[in-house]
Amino acid sequence: MIDLAANLVWMFLVVIGGVLISWSVHFVPVGGAPAAMAQATGIGTGTVQLAAGAGLTGLISAGYMMNVVDNLPLILASGTVGAMIMISVTMIVGTWVYVYGVGCVPSSAKVKEDPITHDRQDLYVSQGTEGHGLPTVSFVSGVIGGALGGFGGSLVYYALLKVGMGVAEVDANMIGLVAIFAVGIFFVNAVIPSYNIGGTIEGFHDPKWKKWPKAVISSFVATIFCALVAVIAISQLGGL
Repeated sequence: MIDLAANLVWMFLVVIGGVLISWSVHFVPVGGAPAAMAQATGIGTGTVQLAAGAGLTGLISAGYMMNVVDNLPLILASGTVGAMIMISVTMIVGTWVYVYGVGCVPSSAKVKEDPITHDRQDLYVSQGTEGHGLPTVSFVSGVIGGALGGFGGSLVYYALLKVGMGVAEVDANMIGLVAIFAVGIFFVNAVIPSYNIGGTIEGFHDPKWKKWPKAVISSFVATIFCALVAVIAISQLGGL
């Protein structure tokens, strides 16, 4: 019989990780197809792709760190930094394309002044657009989102691997199963906020950002079921 009580702590960590992933999506500047045409502020791709890209990079970073140490703070720090680097590089390259390729000034249509630099935004927004490029506030917001997503993804992976280590020897089968569930939980918690955002978001200065509690609550409930299924499946490796 599977002892769920013995894995309550790890299940709790999985749920916390899922909630952080859900919250992180609201920080990432997503512009979708309009941004690809420089008609909206943000990165020119969807919410799930950006969240998964940043978070899974962090998850991989955490996995590599777990080959070296079993220190939770170091593992979480590795995943967090990995995700931050990934999303930062994506935003920097996107900015180069907007500025030097398209020839537009990064500016937001949601605020008159950049909350961080206090530079005027409305003077540079082209008519018929909702802004373009990645202004400073969007970049900083994206880095915060990457950090939260990487931290949450690393926490999910670490907790599930600990569940597996409690019932069987660590081998390729276990690592593969844990990775599958960690990626699956990440995607679940990346899709839920995308419905909440409803298209594009510029960052924490965007009015849509205030809707994050709805997505976080939904992700909390969804991740509980995901954690339950994951623990049951991984525990089967030990013949329980």
